[in-house]
Amino acid sequence: MSELDPTLYTVAWIAPLEIEAQAALHMFDNIHPGGFRTSQGDDYLFYAGDVCGHNVVLATLPAGQEYGTGSAAALASQVKKCFPHLWFGLLVGVAAGLPHLSCSPPRDIRLGDILVALPEGGSPAVVAYDLGKEAGAGGLQLLRAGHVLATTDTIVRAAIGKIKADHPNEARRFLPYYQSMKEKGHTAGNFTDPGQDRDVLYGADEQPIQREWRPDAGRTRVWYGPIGSGDKLMRHAQKRDELRDMYNLIGLEMEAAGTMNHIRVGVIRGVCDYGDERKNKEWQPYAAAMAAAYAKAILREIFAPPSKNPAMAAAPVASGHQPTPQEPARFVFNGPISGRNVQTGLSFSGPTTFNFN
Repeated sequence: MSELDPTLYTVAWIAPLEIEAQAALHMFDNIHPGGFRTSQGDDYLFYAGDVCGHNVVLATLPAGQEYGTGSAAALASQVKKCFPHLWFGLLVGVAAGLPHLSCSPPRDIRLGDILVALPEGGSPAVVAYDLGKEAGAGGLQLLRAGHVLATTDTIVRAAIGKIKADHPNEARRFLPYYQSMKEKGHTAGNFTDPGQDRDVLYGADEQPIQREWRPDAGRTRVWYGPIGSGDKLMRHAQKRDELRDMYNLIGLEMEAAGTMNHIRVGVIRGVCDYGDERKNKEWQPYAAAMAAAYAKAILREIFAPPSKNPAMAAAPVASGHQPTPQEPARFVFNGPISGRNVQTGLSFSGPTTFNFN
């Protein structure tokens, strides 16, 4: 297997869960063959590819590892160590959505919608709701009012702003990416929409809430605001609503608080449940795919600087080795020879020599 050069990768795409990583890989324009050198003490392996002209490294948790802020912090720390030329990062996956139908205007978040972490009012983009102290009747008082994490890189926020400015038509920026991969497979099926008829929101009285059917053109909405991050898997409607109202949250997830101070990621989440007792995995593939599509739209907005082709740099040169179209030739420069500069290497059809007078 050929060795890839980590210095050529400038974007970190972090997708902790397996289904999130599978959705991400379907968004890559090209997968780079080969791997990165590892040494004793390294705990993670990475995927590599390019998306919209960016050389991207995809990081995910090993099979069977517990997720949460601690695992996310360890993963992000090694990504930062292994890839010295990172420009920015994206944390992309699924989350619990927090509808608030009684506020004005109503926040009618639904399964499959996209949550994008941005600060709002006095709340930061990512609220680490586990970091603080219990204050009796006053509830949990967050450390430094929740402002304990690094902010998303400016260029990522600028790209989000360009997409957000297209509201209410921003879906046209990312839906084509989803449409191109929704029928592709993952471990247990594909990434198609389970259907609005299977999206039921229950109120505090445990009765289903009637909501208007969304037309196909407006099926997916994007919500911008603070996202809560902590180690506890939320399956309690009352506590969920208390957190929502206290910090004006649009969603809850379990990795951003462990990632932000290592890599200043943009946090993009697809809604797969409502953080209550009915939480299950039915909507995870669709939600992960929608988040991945939005992440690709961000990469499209950020013009990629000229960069070397990692696949070309990685392809081995050996006697008799024939590169494939997925494994471009690696050229070796030798010279001068007999008074001329000569470049020799391998093409797809065999050895090639170029003479320069």
